[in-house]
Order: sequence, then structure tokens, then C-alpha cells
Amino acid sequence: MNALKLPTSARAAALGGNFISVKDGDLSLALMNPSLLDSTMHNAATLAYVNYFAGINLGHAGYAYHFDSLRTTVSASMLYMNYGKFAETNAIGEEIGSFSAGDYAFILGASHRMDSNWTLGANAKFIYSQLASFNATGAAIDLAATYTREQKGFSAALLVRNLGVQLGTYRESERERLPFEVQLGVSKKLKHAPLRFTLIGENLQTWDLTYEDPLTQAQNSLLGEEADNDQNGLLDFGDNLMRHINVGTELLITKNVHIRLGYNYRRRQELKITDKPGMAGFSWGLGFAIKKFEFSYGRAIYHLAGPSHHFSVATRFGR
Repeated sequence: MNALKLPTSARAAALGGNFISVKDGDLSLALMNPSLLDSTMHNAATLAYVNYFAGINLGHAGYAYHFDSLRTTVSASMLYMNYGKFAETNAIGEEIGSFSAGDYAFILGASHRMDSNWTLGANAKFIYSQLASFNATGAAIDLAATYTREQKGFSAALLVRNLGVQLGTYRESERERLPFEVQLGVSKKLKHAPLRFTLIGENLQTWDLTYEDPLTQAQNSLLGEEADNDQNGLLDFGDNLMRHINVGTELLITKNVHIRLGYNYRRRQELKITDKPGMAGFSWGLGFAIKKFEFSYGRAIYHLAGPSHHFSVATRFGR
């Protein structure tokens, strides 16, 4: 159920693939972290589309409604990942038809404002995955808390994602794990400069995220450039630490125009070509508002072979 792992928000994709700690009325982020839902998203709707690799497409649609008397905001959304058409062959390789594959998730979310600083939120997910004539189902929840100090330009969020089980399996007795993950994010907007910096810790439930590839040498620089195969414990610690870190920066040119940059160290380490790393792991994008609509574009560079392109649009009815 890979659709649960990948960012559909163009803003999140532009900022390294994750962005859970800023509360500014962006519904596409609140669909990732339900504790970001608030009254500013009343009657808000968002659509997202991702032109991924090898003909794979992702999409996300969501809507939010605020109940003022309950200090609670709810959301409903649907996520899909379409893997495209595949040729079906028999045992000797003769083509006998075609089949499709896809992942789908139906999500209900809610948040409750505890006080001026704290908001708690949760998502409930029903997941359906289909591969030719086989299918699987699952159920999961997200739990989140967000702390904000608006006057200081500071916010932080803790998110537990995809806590659940696979209900129906592709094959009997072959139950798969859902992509469970714990994340912690902090964001800070500078008081006298139009910049916001964000640091996200990913996969905090697992310390060692290294992939042992005997064909490559150890990496030890911040940008993952080639280094001597040094078994120094400090270098190993630094490399493992950085594999948990996602860094993003927003340049807030005006209220309606933003430029975004991101860097994902783990993505670079795992997907770069050693002799020609290029810009693997980097991402960028922009956001702008025109009348009642907010548009975002994100470009994430996974590999030398090419990037993924993310598009989002949002509006609020009655505004």
C-alpha cells in the first residue's frame, strides 16, 4: 500500500517530501497531519495530482468543515495511486490480455483546539489495494498534536502515521505490515526576514535506516558525496542521524507568492548514482494565490533519470 508513503501535496513535495508542522490554513498539509485542521479551513477544498514515474499517477481530494460551537474541524478525503496497465501473459510468455493495479484510501479526519496553543487531531483510514484479480484491505489511524506560538513564528508537531493492520490479504497467511511511522517537526519563521525554516524527523521508531550495499563506499558528507570507507563510529552516527532528517525553507516573497526549497538526505543516499549524483535528494517549488484559488507546484528530484511533478489547487467556498 505504497500510496500511504508518498507525498501528494505539492507544497510538501517541494520542501523535501514532508511538511507537517506549519498551521496556516493549508488543507493539503492537514490531510497529512490532522491536528493542522482549524477554523480557517471551514468549507475548504483541495485537489492534488502527481505525475510520478513509469506511468504511475497519484491523486488526492479533500474537503473540511468547521463546527465553531465544538471547536472542532472535520475533513473527508480520498487518496489514489494508479500503477497503469500491464500485459498479462501465460506460462510460456504469450500475451493473453492486460490488467491494472492501484491503491486507494478513504480518510476521515478531525481536530479539536484544546487552547490557544495546542490542537489534537486524528485520521481514520480505510485502505483498498487491487492487483489484477487480487485485492487487499486495511484499516489505520493517524494521531497528531500541534503546538503553535503564532506571535513567535514557531510551531511544532508530533505525528504517528498508519497505525493499523491489514484486514484482507492478497494471499492467505501472507499479511503485510502497513507503513507505520513516527514523525516530529519544528518550524520557525524569522521575525525580520521573509523566511521560514522547517526541520522534520522521519521514521523515529527505527534508528538504523542504512541500506547495506557492498558495491558502494561509505558516505559521510552532508550532501552525500563519496568519501573513504571509514568505520569511525562518529561518522556512522552522523550518517544515520541525517537519514531521519528532512529540511525545508520557504521564501515568503508576499502573502500570495512563496518560493520553496527542500533537501532529503536519505533519498539522495539511496537513489543517487555514485559517479554522477546530480541533484538527487533536492526539491523546489512555488505557491501563489489568484483571487479565490491557491496553486502550488513541486518538483522532487529522486534520481538522475528524472523528477516527479506535483500540482495542487485549493479554494474555500463562500470566501
